[in-house]
Amino acid sequence: MRPDDSLPTPGYVRLLRSGELTRRVRLAHERLKACRLCPRACGSDRLAGELGACRTGALPLVSSYGPHFGEEAPLVGHGGSGTIFFAGCNLSCIYCQNYPLSHGLEGDETEIEELAAMMLRLQQFGCHNVNLVSPSHVVPQILAAIALAAQTGLRLPIVYNTGGYDLPETLRLLDGVVDIYMPDAKYADSNVGRSLSGVRRYPAVNRAMIREANRQVGPLTADKRGVATRGLLVRHLVLPHGLSGTEQVMQFLGDEVSRHTYVNVMQQYRPCYRAAENPLLARRITSGEYRQALEAARAAGLYRLDGLWQFQ
Repeated sequence: MRPDDSLPTPGYVRLLRSGELTRRVRLAHERLKACRLCPRACGSDRLAGELGACRTGALPLVSSYGPHFGEEAPLVGHGGSGTIFFAGCNLSCIYCQNYPLSHGLEGDETEIEELAAMMLRLQQFGCHNVNLVSPSHVVPQILAAIALAAQTGLRLPIVYNTGGYDLPETLRLLDGVVDIYMPDAKYADSNVGRSLSGVRRYPAVNRAMIREANRQVGPLTADKRGVATRGLLVRHLVLPHGLSGTEQVMQFLGDEVSRHTYVNVMQQYRPCYRAAENPLLARRITSGEYRQALEAARAAGLYRLDGLWQFQ
C-alpha cells in the first residue's frame, strides 16, 4: 500500500525515519524477558513462553478488529474508530463488561506482521484512527507492528485505550508514537482498587500515568471536521455508592492536569461478570448518582464533558 499523502506525517513515521522507533522496539522487546511493562512487574519471561500476570506470552491475543461507532464522538467521526481489541488485561476487575476478552482470553495469537496488516486494513476501511483497546500488556508488540505498518503506508493517529494502570516508563517508549491517550480513571481509593480490580496503589499509579500522557499530548484537539487528532481523553465510569470516588478524581484532573481535559463521565455501569458477588455493585447507578458526578466535574472546573463541550 502506498502512503496516503492527504494525511499529515505522524510522529511515528518521523521516529521511524530517524531510527528512534527501531531503538524503542528493541528496548520494549527486551522488557518481555523479565516482564516489567506494567506496575505488576511480574517478572515472567514472556519471550520463553511464560505467561505474565496478564496471561499473555510473546504474541498478542487479538479478539477482533474493525470500524467501531460506539466510541466518543471525536474518535468516531463519519468513518468510525478503527479498534483492535486485545484479549488479556493487567487488571482483574470483577465487574468487567468485556470479561470474555479480559478474563476469558477470547482471542487468537497474532503475529506482528498480521497485527500490522490489521492497522493498514483499518486505514483502507476509512477509519479515522487506530484504536488499541487494552494495550498495556502488549506495548512491545504494538510498537513493532506500528514500525512495520508505517513502512508500508500507515498514517492514522494512534489511540492508546487503557484501563489506566500503566507505568510512565513504558509510556515514554510511546512518546511521539501515540497521538491520543484514552485512559480510565477508575478510583480515588487504593483499597477499592485492590478489592474491585485486584491491583495495588491504583490511584497513585493512575495519576502518574495521566500526568505523563498529558505531558506528551496535552488537551484534546481536533481537525476542521471535529475529528480528534491529538490529546488526552479521560474516561471515568461512575459506580454505585460512590465507589469510584468521582469528586476526588475530578479534583485531581482539574487541579493537577488541566481544566481543558476532555472527560467522559460514563453512566453505563451495569453488573457484569462477578459484580453480583459484591452487594455494593449489584445494581446500576441512579440518576441522582450520575447527576452528582457531573456536578463534581463542573465544580472542579472541567467543562469538556462528553457531548456537552466544544473544542476551543
